[in-house]
Amino acid sequence: MKSSRPAAPSTNHAPTLKLVRLAIDTYHENVVYLHRDCEVYRTEGFQALSKVRICGNGQRILAVLNVVDDDRIVLTDQLALSEQAFNNLELEEGELVTVEHAEPPASMNAVRRKIDGERLDQEDFRHIIEDITESRYSKMEIAAFLVASGRTELDRDEVLFLTRAMVASGERLDWSEDLVADKHCIGGIPGNRTSMLVVPIVAAHGMLIPKTSSRAITSPAGTADTMEVLAEVNLSMSKLHDIVRKERGCMAWGGTARLSPADDILISVERPLGIDSQGQMVASILSKKLAAGSTHLLVDIPVGPTAKIRRMSDAQRLRKLFEFVADRLGLHLEVIITDGRQPIGRGIGPKLEARDVMSVLENDPQAPADLRQKALQLAGRILEFDPDVRGGSGFAIARDILDSGRALAKMNALIKAQGAREPDWQLGKLVLEVPAPDTGTVTEIDNLQLARVARFAGAPMDQGAGVELCKKVGDPVSKGEPLYRVYAQFPADFKFARKLCEQDIGYQIGAAEAVSQPFVEF
Repeated sequence: MKSSRPAAPSTNHAPTLKLVRLAIDTYHENVVYLHRDCEVYRTEGFQALSKVRICGNGQRILAVLNVVDDDRIVLTDQLALSEQAFNNLELEEGELVTVEHAEPPASMNAVRRKIDGERLDQEDFRHIIEDITESRYSKMEIAAFLVASGRTELDRDEVLFLTRAMVASGERLDWSEDLVADKHCIGGIPGNRTSMLVVPIVAAHGMLIPKTSSRAITSPAGTADTMEVLAEVNLSMSKLHDIVRKERGCMAWGGTARLSPADDILISVERPLGIDSQGQMVASILSKKLAAGSTHLLVDIPVGPTAKIRRMSDAQRLRKLFEFVADRLGLHLEVIITDGRQPIGRGIGPKLEARDVMSVLENDPQAPADLRQKALQLAGRILEFDPDVRGGSGFAIARDILDSGRALAKMNALIKAQGAREPDWQLGKLVLEVPAPDTGTVTEIDNLQLARVARFAGAPMDQGAGVELCKKVGDPVSKGEPLYRVYAQFPADFKFARKLCEQDIGYQIGAAEAVSQPFVEF
């Protein structure tokens, strides 16, 4: 990220190199490439993975150094930047730049204290998040912070401090309205694309609901990944403003809008590590919502044997943490606890989930009933934020908006405004049917295993990959009948997914009375 601090003073005596752009995606990390025989590399005593500062024409960035031995990549008089670094430096190819050692981030001392189990204060988190946003941390250093925060778990004040620091790391929208609604699920339930139904229902009612979403971290698809099947989600700040003002809502990826940018950097490290600690999760969710200008937020916490939250006591504890942080940041927040025993809808993966959403909006009789019902319950609760809506009547209003076609019309308007994509509904060409091993009733579905199968099949990177459910909890099934189908585009992905299914199909078949009853708030 380009620094907001004063540019480094000109060092005319420092040797200069010609700037080169390399078409390498380093995903939220600035990376610079120097030839091993480069004079600057030799005289400065650089080492691979050193942190360096690049300066030129009043601009500067920090980056991680990679050393190259191939003249076809970079010459000895050149300095090459990854796409991320080149865009952040904002200079033209061929301009002269200098490179020098970067000072280690001072806030790493706080990270080391956290590794030792110490409690950090507001200033510690402010400096850590500032340094992460300014690209002073390598991904290894970010991983150290995340692991330390997850291992010792942040207390509620630390979560508050982290949330404040993350909100301050980027821009903050102000819609100049008293009621700006949003909804968020903590995740862990495949196929749970209720946001794509809630937003058009609430926007059609006239309430402001600018929905900004992250991409999938450990799941086969996030709201942004699924919406991207239908429309553009990488919206500039000005375009996002225009769409929300006109349509009363949007469904965009939060990363391009610089809303809590530190969160996107942290997620880029959390994803490959599979880290999703509760403290980090609360800070991530609330910082994004506050930065997006939300005043009223509904949080969905699914509970089930293979959900993120598996016990009611843990759900209640997480509810209290959300409420504590939100209250001190001036955000009106309500938390609901829902059934997390199994996936929602029939599809797991971007195209499959988008197909489910559109079938509900189109009032297709074959649309998944659980997705429709849950979306209506959530939308109804949000509509009751409106002081003109009598308590308890939100569900009926939401159902009327959906049944009348107003929600579909609003969704089509949002798709057009964001930039419609002609959806290609073709799924992966490689298909695996997973049969029931016995006759009986589906008593349990493993959310984690089904999500893993969909990810191994290629989701969300391959939009047509994923899992299509044929049976849900409580359904009768005969031996050999398909439980679900796996779709993959590439043989390697198909092989991995098939092997995973052979190890564990993710379904339990038993007697009907063995089906567990959920504890939910609706």
